[in-house]
Amino acid sequence: MHPIKPIPPNRLPDLLRTMPKAELHIHIEGSLEPEMIFNLAKRNQLSLPYASVEDLRHAYAFTNLQSFLDIYYAGASVLITEQDFYDLASAYFAKAAGDNVTVCEIFFDPQTHTERGVAIHTVMNGLYSACIDAKTKHGIDASLIMCFLRHLSEEAAFETLEQALPYRNKFIGVGLDSGEVGNPPEKFAKVFARCRELGLHLVAHAGEEGPPAYVWSALDVLKVERIDHGVQSSKDTLLMERLKKDRIPLTVCPLSNLKLCVVNNLSAHNLPQLLDAGLVAMVNSDDPSYFGGYMNENFTQTFAATGMTAQHAYQLARNSFEASFLEPSAKMKHIEKLNEVFANFV
Repeated sequence: MHPIKPIPPNRLPDLLRTMPKAELHIHIEGSLEPEMIFNLAKRNQLSLPYASVEDLRHAYAFTNLQSFLDIYYAGASVLITEQDFYDLASAYFAKAAGDNVTVCEIFFDPQTHTERGVAIHTVMNGLYSACIDAKTKHGIDASLIMCFLRHLSEEAAFETLEQALPYRNKFIGVGLDSGEVGNPPEKFAKVFARCRELGLHLVAHAGEEGPPAYVWSALDVLKVERIDHGVQSSKDTLLMERLKKDRIPLTVCPLSNLKLCVVNNLSAHNLPQLLDAGLVAMVNSDDPSYFGGYMNENFTQTFAATGMTAQHAYQLARNSFEASFLEPSAKMKHIEKLNEVFANFV
């Protein structure tokens, strides 16, 4: 472990905000702010079931994952044109840059859009163009991971994959998201096997609300390289040992876990436990416009609640770069910048 000099507690928030970091678990549709929802609805001449931005924000009182998903899919309905998707991603990248995020691997849900008649090339081209411009405008290394909606069938996932293959150069991997309980990873064994044959990176949501068994099957059946969430893993000692031994990254999302009642309060979050057990855990924002904060809010609120230290901060940031799908030399460039920030921080 890279030893870190002690940082006074009152300086820790500044360090958390300043240090470079990678975000590997961000649903781009989940960065759609209420103001943009209303602006896009007006642009596309759509009516909304909410009277105002404030009225919509008041609806963000979620009791579980499904109560969030209901509003999430309704909000995404305002995304119609390539420009809409470009503007959505560009707004996220501007916020990420402000939080000193230097690597982004973005989830997007094409089925959320194709099911309502938006062509997959519209989604893909808008988001990809924003990723290209993120490098020029903000110095962010950005890429796309296409997710299958697990509440739909594996047949529908195969159809989405076929639609996406003409744009294979615009996304680096596939994931699995949406309602977890009752939709185990093995439901998508065949389509993930096909994606593996195609050379795509593989990730999957598991162990958020679902049991540790879902994490096991994501690893052994889907053969994923990263587990998204994975916080339920701490309930299974053998699984914790497996995750440590195989260096399987967990893309943990603290404010999301709080907002969706996965944990009752941030002080009870098991992120410190996962880190101290030697797991490759990291901090991410998940669906930040709905869950109360982007990357730096996740860091500062979680550290304030749990009492984690500068050593934890360094490990979380380093883990995020090491867990990315960048080439090793590119990872090291980001880690070297991280080392510089910690060495020079006063």
